[in-house]
Amino acid sequence: MNLFLLGVFIALALLVLGKHVPQVAGMRYLLAALVLAFFLVPSMVRMVPAGHVGVLVLYGKVHGVITEGVHLVNPLTTLELMSVRTKEVFEHAEAPSKEGLNVSLEVSCLYHLLPDQADRVYRQIGANYEDVVVKPQFRAAIRGVTVRHEAKDLYTSSRELIADEIAEDLAGDMRKRGIEVEKILLRQIQLPKSVVEAINSKLAADQEAQRMRFVLEKEKQEAERKRIEAQGIQDFQKIVSQGLSEQLLRWKGIEATRLLAESPNSKIIVVGGRDGLPLILNTAPGGPEK
Repeated sequence: MNLFLLGVFIALALLVLGKHVPQVAGMRYLLAALVLAFFLVPSMVRMVPAGHVGVLVLYGKVHGVITEGVHLVNPLTTLELMSVRTKEVFEHAEAPSKEGLNVSLEVSCLYHLLPDQADRVYRQIGANYEDVVVKPQFRAAIRGVTVRHEAKDLYTSSRELIADEIAEDLAGDMRKRGIEVEKILLRQIQLPKSVVEAINSKLAADQEAQRMRFVLEKEKQEAERKRIEAQGIQDFQKIVSQGLSEQLLRWKGIEATRLLAESPNSKIIVVGGRDGLPLILNTAPGGPEK
């Protein structure tokens, strides 16, 4: 716009000068046109770099958005470039927990400007929307989440869960303002030293209790295994004892006597037993008889 006004001023000067200088009187219009074109063309051709959009402003009024690339615009228009790339806001916050303890957090927010909302953001907030909107809302979201949790929960819970809560609280309001929240990164949480020591002691006690429960459960399982094994042995002995009748035992004795009698390597003397079963004496060949 400034170049265009400068060109207009020079062209007018040439036209006025041509009236008083005979040497350029016939060429004053051509010279004025060339000068005007020289300054006009750069004012009309605007380039928006990659990762940006351009907000067109004419006489203080916003007239829309142009995307990256080369564009022909009104030479009197001012082009305000706004980045739509991912930006990071880092915040070191002191926030209260549910029980009122001060918790120190280091959190960062990744966000970007919505390209189709750039003109509205420029009109309603301005080019410094990060300082005006993003940072204050980010701090408020951090405090809004920490106050819902006890200090021990902030220390022991997954950082991703806390970060997701902050992102959820922040994203809705930011989108209404033309800003997209991409991700919240919770880098560090610091509690008062006394609280950390108490939490660590409780965690150690919980782990020991869990270990003892595991040992006890293992012993119970081993005792149950031994009981089942003993019950199985008892059941087996009971079944065997029920099957060993007097007739079966007598038959087994007769069968053993028959097998010994048929053996060529034994000399067998049979003497009647007191219980009715034969008494077998087996002597080696050539030995004394009994």
